[in-house]
Amino acid sequence: MLAVIYIYNGHYAEKTIRNVNKVSIELKELQYEYKTLKSEVMFRSKQSELAKAVAPLGLRELTQPVAVLKDSAGR
Repeated sequence: MLAVIYIYNGHYAEKTIRNVNKVSIELKELQYEYKTLKSEVMFRSKQSELAKAVAPLGLRELTQPVAVLKDSAGR
């Protein structure tokens, strides 16, 4: 009986190690995908890239300072 338990334990340990290795590889792939997407988002959110993206919509950057409107009632 002890030999059967010993053999089962060996198979169970090998199966667990294979699963850990599989999950580790999947985690590395997901980390690479995350880093790739993060760098792409950082690149696309730069001011120059945003200006290029919205140019077809007729939007452009301000060349003059923003005008501040004040209430004449003194509120």
